[in-house]
Amino acid sequence: MDAYLIARNISGFPNLRHRQPRAGGETERGVALVITLLMLSLITVLSLGMVIAFSSQTLIGGYYRNYRGAFYAADSGLNVARQQAVTQLKAAVPTTFTFPPIASSCGATSTVTVGSDYGSSTTLNTGTAAQSWQESFKITNATISPVTMTQGVNTYSCAYPYSLTSVGAAQGSEQQTVTETGSITLTVNGAQATNNVSFAYFGAFVDKYPAGAGPLIPGTMTGPMFTNDSWEFMAAIPPWTAPYIFTDPVGQVGSQADYWDTSWIQHWSSASSWGTGANRVAPNFQAGFNLNQTPVPLPSNSFNQMEAVIDGNGTLLSPSQTTAGLTGLKDLSGTAYSGSSGVYMNKGTASSSCGAVTPPCMAGGGFYVKGDADVQLIPSGASAQVYKITQGGVLTTVTINPPANGSVGSTVIASSVGSQTLNGVPMNAITSQASTMVYVDGTMTIHGPGEGQGAVQDNAMITLTANGDVVATGDVLYKTEPVSIPQDALIPAAANMNQVLGIFTATGNFITRNAQTSQNIQVDGSIATISQADSANNCAAGKGGQLSQGHVKTFNNVGGMIQSCIYAADVNTQNTWFDRRFTSRPGFAPPWFPSTTITTGGPLPTNVTSQFQRVQWVNTSSQ
Repeated sequence: MDAYLIARNISGFPNLRHRQPRAGGETERGVALVITLLMLSLITVLSLGMVIAFSSQTLIGGYYRNYRGAFYAADSGLNVARQQAVTQLKAAVPTTFTFPPIASSCGATSTVTVGSDYGSSTTLNTGTAAQSWQESFKITNATISPVTMTQGVNTYSCAYPYSLTSVGAAQGSEQQTVTETGSITLTVNGAQATNNVSFAYFGAFVDKYPAGAGPLIPGTMTGPMFTNDSWEFMAAIPPWTAPYIFTDPVGQVGSQADYWDTSWIQHWSSASSWGTGANRVAPNFQAGFNLNQTPVPLPSNSFNQMEAVIDGNGTLLSPSQTTAGLTGLKDLSGTAYSGSSGVYMNKGTASSSCGAVTPPCMAGGGFYVKGDADVQLIPSGASAQVYKITQGGVLTTVTINPPANGSVGSTVIASSVGSQTLNGVPMNAITSQASTMVYVDGTMTIHGPGEGQGAVQDNAMITLTANGDVVATGDVLYKTEPVSIPQDALIPAAANMNQVLGIFTATGNFITRNAQTSQNIQVDGSIATISQADSANNCAAGKGGQLSQGHVKTFNNVGGMIQSCIYAADVNTQNTWFDRRFTSRPGFAPPWFPSTTITTGGPLPTNVTSQFQRVQWVNTSSQ
């Protein structure tokens, strides 16, 4: 019953009645939480964005810092490498030089080793920069080549075009590559002096080169070249298609060169090339082309080659005394010279003429051959030089061996009339060296033992002189070549050897009459056809030059060519490989060879100055 009462009276308890929500207000409960969460999320996103932004800025700043550090490291590397190149070039430049330039005065670019010196990573953090930002560099390219520019009697300049590439690095893996091109110029000042030098110091010399005489035979010509007139060059016209390559300074007195086009028309220009297309004439002057130079004086007769046979001196007697002195010469049979043909020498029969050498001895400097003669040169064994002199069907064989006979030396002369051995060998009284002069009073024909075979013995010092033409009918080669071909670099094993051949005529031409099947011929030695007489009459007598009797494909010479005059020769290509001992060894030359005077410069207290000009500077990292 009480239960019914409770149920019936439930409305009497207001807190237990069902509550109805009020319109509007009660439905917004919890919104603040949502907004708070949204605001928190937004702040979180903004904070994260700021963190990311600041981190990116830091990364970008670091990258930029490393980029700039690497870039400046590369640029610093260029400065270091360039200065090192200047230092090495200055150390290699000769401080004694000559005018006209008879040798390249610029130091060899092979002395520059910055490419290998800095070929691996090199730190910049040394000395006072030890605590600086970490940077390094390496040189990946260093190209330097010389061009000589002669400026005056007491000074010269060397301009070296260069290209350097440096790769710089800072912290991290960032690298930058910078390339620089420009020119380093060294100027050398010296004190003027005048000296006598042998004409062998020229790779090529021509005194008279008349305008319109014709172009130079093309080929590779090493050694200094000079003419007291103007050089003439040609376009490629078959069969003269070899390029002109000149490895050493080329000089001339004239203010313009003469360029011949394919129609054989001349064009004068002060430039080092002329024309376009097929008419292009562009000699490769690797060490400069110098115009307006001072003439080189010719020899009056700096040595008397005939006298050298008599006394080994060649400078003491007048021409009349020399002629009179010939009567003291004797042939193998003991007959004194009286003007008859034959081979004559100064045979000492007493201590007064033999000195420390036991009589009979070989006195004087060589052999006098009266009349035309064929002279064949043949090396024998390790030290003997053989001369086979044929005259009118009579063969005279001379064998000279300086180390023989207990180092006294021996000279053996043999012919159909007998044989005789003389103590001692022909000597150069000026240099006190074993040297031989063969003077032919007439036309001299020369050759070796055969094509491609050595003719001049190691350390044999020889000059062949003719009172007329010198005709080469075959190869005349050094047994050991002193320079490499075609590089024309001194061979170390031969650099101090004395084998040398001089061929000289003051009254004739040097002629190639090639009897070899290859139609090529090589004659080593310095060849001189030079005299004041031929130059004085403007070569009207047709002497003092080089000619060919018959066609020659290629004429090679290891030594040099010196001429009073220049004439046409039936030769397709002519190469001269200069004997660099003539400039690397003071005083080294063929015995009793013609000489001239040149002006030399020597060192001053402050001798070499340098400057550089930057032509291009490029960051090539992205290329």
